Amino acid sequence: MTDAQAGDGKVTYKRVLLKISGEALMGETAFGLHPPTVQRIAAEVKSVHDLGVEIAMVIGGGNIFRGLQGSAQGMERTTADYMGMLATVMNALAMQSALEELGIHTRVISAIPMDQVCEPYIRRRAVRHLEKKRVCIFAAGTGNPYFTTDTAATLRANEMACEAIFKGTKVDGIYDKDPVKFPDAKRYDRVSYDEVLTKNLKVMDASAIALARDNKLPIVVFSLDEPGGFRGILAGKGTYTIVHG
Repeated sequence: MTDAQAGDGKVTYKRVLLKISGEALMGETAFGLHPPTVQRIAAEVKSVHDLGVEIAMVIGGGNIFRGLQGSAQGMERTTADYMGMLATVMNALAMQSALEELGIHTRVISAIPMDQVCEPYIRRRAVRHLEKKRVCIFAAGTGNPYFTTDTAATLRANEMACEAIFKGTKVDGIYDKDPVKFPDAKRYDRVSYDEVLTKNLKVMDASAIALARDNKLPIVVFSLDEPGGFRGILAGKGTYTIVHG
């Protein structure tokens, strides 16, 4: 980790990528977007932005459409994956709206060009946005079928020279088994990329973990449901698991 002065305190990273699932935006609903939940997550992002941290984001689309499920129900896989990518754009626009209501300049950047609603992905332009303290939300995955938003997040984090990926989940780290079902589940403080792969710990998909490992990009897994958790970890506090080399 690197220490840098930001705002009125120290933060462990200067530029990070926050990866959250589309389901995280559903709140207690069964489908779609829950505006109060989107606003709560936006407030968490703002609290970290206020520290001077440069933030990129990738949001999944599973709350609207999941390509694998569509494929499993008989839809052609490539078409289903493209539909899932479009769902991520909808989520990114919702998050952009919530962030801009809080006064945070935000850019939605899509791997699939749709100039009326967001910017196309141009790496140098995206880096410049981050340097200007704008939040960049990368949408439409990698622009290719058969790749998950986990892989897209790891790819964009590397391209943007982010110092870590923050994976927001329902639990406060990585466990050896489901802590909801098993009260005796053990939480890891630190775990290696290879352990995640060999023990099938289901942090991110295997291609995303391998890409992070090959580029020595740490992954911080934390609870998105804990108020102030994202900011706390940047300030060196809180409960989380770090995946490292």
